Amino acid sequence: MTDLIRIATRQSPLALWQANTVRDLLMKAHPGLSVDLLPITTEGDRRLETSLSKIGGKGLFIKELEAALLDGRADIAVHSMKDVTATMPDGLVIGTVLIRENPQDALVSVKHDSLDALPEDAIIGTCSPRRLAQLLHRYPSFQIRDMRGNVGTRLHKLETGEFDATLLACAGLERLGIKDRITEVLPMDLCLPAVAQGTIGIELRQNDTDIQSMIDVLNHEETAIRTTAERALSATLNGGCSAPVAGFAQLEDNQLHLVGRVIAMDGKVLLEASDTMPVAQAKELGEKVANNLLSQGAQAILDAAATPTTNT
Repeated sequence: MTDLIRIATRQSPLALWQANTVRDLLMKAHPGLSVDLLPITTEGDRRLETSLSKIGGKGLFIKELEAALLDGRADIAVHSMKDVTATMPDGLVIGTVLIRENPQDALVSVKHDSLDALPEDAIIGTCSPRRLAQLLHRYPSFQIRDMRGNVGTRLHKLETGEFDATLLACAGLERLGIKDRITEVLPMDLCLPAVAQGTIGIELRQNDTDIQSMIDVLNHEETAIRTTAERALSATLNGGCSAPVAGFAQLEDNQLHLVGRVIAMDGKVLLEASDTMPVAQAKELGEKVANNLLSQGAQAILDAAATPTTNT
């Protein structure tokens, strides 16, 4: 057993919160263990002037962290699982997921107290195709503009009047201690979450059995089952982090229920499928729901989203 674990993490306040949480949990579970953070500035953090969909999607937030794992500078990397690509690089795995927190999206606005209270031509800031597409499905007159940066930067853009509102993950706002900035929690029939939203994952080298045995204590089995189904949905759709794909799984009485969506970027078409299977078939459930969506024509929507226009 090692007496030191090195965690690769992005340098944003939210990413550091997540890494420090994992550090504290590991040190509590293994008295005498030392845990160091290795903060890394990723390409996604450096290129804030460009839309994510044009430069490779949210995978840009993790590839430098994965490089640190592969070259031995770090032992684990801590991620928001919604930022993790559906297919893992050779030699790396998600070894543990923590208990899922609030998976829903939040409206954040300075002047308006709900989506329905916004003006018809409200300017909404988001860099998420999934949020953009679902919002336009219900509110087609909204003007959606790209908004990037960490949570503090996005809130500042609201306060200066550059945008009327933005959509952010409830879990991130809660982790940063600013839950009071949530204007409205969006119901799932309006905005289904991103795959694995609200879940923190720990990535490591595939054959590092010592590290795996140490992080096993943090794994939350129900969250892991739900994450497996949701990520299988995304992987089968080949839905990268820039695709308008949503998925949410719930577990009850040893049965797993999964809802998946693919939404056209202009919001005019929303495809939905759902199914229920035993928990032991979580991966098969994700694949089945994805194939249902593909049979409805999801591939054409995904192909169109892969070549984004400039009108959003």
